[in-house]
Amino acid sequence: LTATYAFTDFKAQGQTIDHILIDIGRTTCFALSPFNAYVALSRGHGHDSIRLLRDFDNDLFIHHPSEDLQIEDERMNQLVEETEKRFSECH
Repeated sequence: LTATYAFTDFKAQGQTIDHILIDIGRTTCFALSPFNAYVALSRGHGHDSIRLLRDFDNDLFIHHPSEDLQIEDERMNQLVEETEKRFSECH
């Protein structure tokens, strides 16, 4: 018998946990986002200290989490390209 406790990814933010059992499987009550999965998976010291409770939906990591973030990413990439171009022209 091993004493354990559970908490949400919100409560886990900022913590590093020695051994962690994570459930990022499909739920019927709410949808998980890549952000939820990232917080949960990044709490452990490494892959040796993390165990998954059950299978998860691979689409969780394939689809972009937000259309607005994707648009902002593209805008930032364009700004980087413009900055690099202007810098190379000056030097």
